[in-house]
Amino acid sequence: MAELRAAYRRELADGTEVFFEARQHRCPWCGSARLGGRLRTTDLLQHKPGEFSLDRCHDCGHIFQNPRLSERGLAFYYRDFYDGLGEERLGGLFAGGTATYRRRAESVRPHLAGPAEWLDVGTGHGHFCASAGEVLPEVVFDGLDRSDGAELAQRAGRVRHGHRGTFPELAAERPGSYDVVSMFHYLEHAPDPQDELEAARAVLRPGGLLVIDVPDPESRFARLLGRWWLPWLQPQHLHLAPVANLRRRLGETGFTVLAEEHAQAHDTVDLVAAAWLALDELAPREDLPWLPEPPGRVRRAARGATLMAGVPLLLAATLLDRTVAAPLAGRWGLTNAYRLVARREVRPGTSRQA
Repeated sequence: MAELRAAYRRELADGTEVFFEARQHRCPWCGSARLGGRLRTTDLLQHKPGEFSLDRCHDCGHIFQNPRLSERGLAFYYRDFYDGLGEERLGGLFAGGTATYRRRAESVRPHLAGPAEWLDVGTGHGHFCASAGEVLPEVVFDGLDRSDGAELAQRAGRVRHGHRGTFPELAAERPGSYDVVSMFHYLEHAPDPQDELEAARAVLRPGGLLVIDVPDPESRFARLLGRWWLPWLQPQHLHLAPVANLRRRLGETGFTVLAEEHAQAHDTVDLVAAAWLALDELAPREDLPWLPEPPGRVRRAARGATLMAGVPLLLAATLLDRTVAAPLAGRWGLTNAYRLVARREVRPGTSRQA
């Protein structure tokens, strides 16, 4: 921890401004200059220093981080989240999502014609692939991730091949290699979503399937919970596209949308996650290497006492999530995500092999 603290201190010596690109004055989705502020917040999960702003386009409704993190900033804020210090914690969290992973695989099953090769983009530690393989035993899964999670997934036997790097790079190396590409809560992390959609088209065989899960910025919970709505996930989420925008863009990229799902993509955590984020913000910090100094005994005791006092709040929020919010999520527009399943079409003038 002392070594990490020294490294973070050196990286923060110039302040957090060096982690951002220049502010944009046009919507990156439609090009409109009619922008308005949507949200200002901090890093509520890792508590790394910095402030983050989300703007909304008044013409198309696209929500995006502005100013956006640079490559240096992305590297800084991702470090020790999915790997390093966060590897064990996130690995346990991902391993507990079996039911969610199986539902995702079931959404694609009606559109599969038989044995297939599937690339899971943003695979993390490959837990989705392991669970989906039980639902779809005729499918072979590969994983791609920018962190070492994909390599860990391969060593654990959850994927056939674990590729480390960016999706456009892999697509350029392996065009037409897969029958299915999945992006489960990945596209919102991409600096340029269009590059990712083009990569999906390139790596898929004609008639191949693309399945995308992303947060739904039109969810009523986004307005009701404000900065405590978990899917804002700043500073990691760079783009949040309304479903109409993504459907239209898929069509322009050469896909036909086969299915749109909201209730099936919903994760029943909004209220308990908001309660946890608020409680964690209130409590004194735990020992984190990007903070100037480790907590003393008094701060550690105060943190433990605060979290223990918040247990009834967390239990009540969990109960409301499951008994009230979940059954009414679709009817009341509370779903926090949506899923699109699309087919790669053959563009005019190209062969079935193109």
